[in-house]
Amino acid sequence: MARYVKKEAREWAREHLRGVANVIIPSYSRDLKRLNEKGIRHDVRLEIEYGFAGTLLVSEVAITLEEYRQFCEWANDEAKGRLMLIHHASFNDLEENIEAVGIAEANGAELVLLSYPPNFYPTSAQDIYDYTKAFCDATSLAVMLFPVTLWGFDRVHPSDIEAALIRRLIDDCPNVAAVKAEGGMPNVMGFVECHRLFGKEIVVTCPLEIDMIPLAQLVPMQFSGTSNTEYYGAMIPRIFRLLQDKEFDEATRLYWQLHPARKANAAANAYIAQTLFLHRMLWKFQGWLNGFNGGPMRRPTMRLNDAQMNLLRQGLVKSGLKPTDDPNGAFFVGRNPV
Repeated sequence: MARYVKKEAREWAREHLRGVANVIIPSYSRDLKRLNEKGIRHDVRLEIEYGFAGTLLVSEVAITLEEYRQFCEWANDEAKGRLMLIHHASFNDLEENIEAVGIAEANGAELVLLSYPPNFYPTSAQDIYDYTKAFCDATSLAVMLFPVTLWGFDRVHPSDIEAALIRRLIDDCPNVAAVKAEGGMPNVMGFVECHRLFGKEIVVTCPLEIDMIPLAQLVPMQFSGTSNTEYYGAMIPRIFRLLQDKEFDEATRLYWQLHPARKANAAANAYIAQTLFLHRMLWKFQGWLNGFNGGPMRRPTMRLNDAQMNLLRQGLVKSGLKPTDDPNGAFFVGRNPV
């Protein structure tokens, strides 16, 4: 259970949402019939070793509610309070998301990243408000709003979730405690607007390290999450600590050191603008390059080819990082096959 009650969600967030949060994509058995407990626990341990403060337990994959319960239970047991678990509210509809957040809350989750179902087609800000408020009303957990182009909400407002709507939700939902400000990508105005308007009330985060590292040299930033920063191993938590200590020269030096890998990441994920969907197998491969479990994923999933894998591997090499020497094909087996 969370360490706070609903009315304390914002106070809790201001105190405890600190550091960098990335993602854990669930691992499966080789026959894909069940989850891989060893792989999941391996990934939790490595998150802690690399200095991540929290992680998103990704649900935007082929996983049942009962399996998600197992995922949360194992992650919570392995973390033992050393890693903030973030629930991914990305199931099929509002009812299933309400059921899922109850599971997460009972199994150690302390924060919710609120997504929207693919079949949800709002035509007004009121439609978005109604879904969001119904979800927030159904949980005591702190909720992180997530304006981003993936939802297709730009038909309602070009910032994806307009500031006036975020204002209403803050006023009406006491557990709206943070905003993952990616609205209107690829520019930073979504973050700037949210920080200017809401930064004194809720935690405003920029999860994209390409923007976070420069912005954190200009405005206070206590938390960055969630994104595929495991691609860089332990580097983003390291840089974030430098930013907190105002060691901006060293943080900038490392920013430029990572630029070849950053460009490889951008090229490998360039499809997002067309598909409005994240390539979770690719993200899992990025983590595997740095020691995470990897392993097979269920259909439906986007595919990986050697051109993508080699691009990402060489990006790390050019950035002075050492990816695994294991051949690409070993990713599809994983480090802890069962």
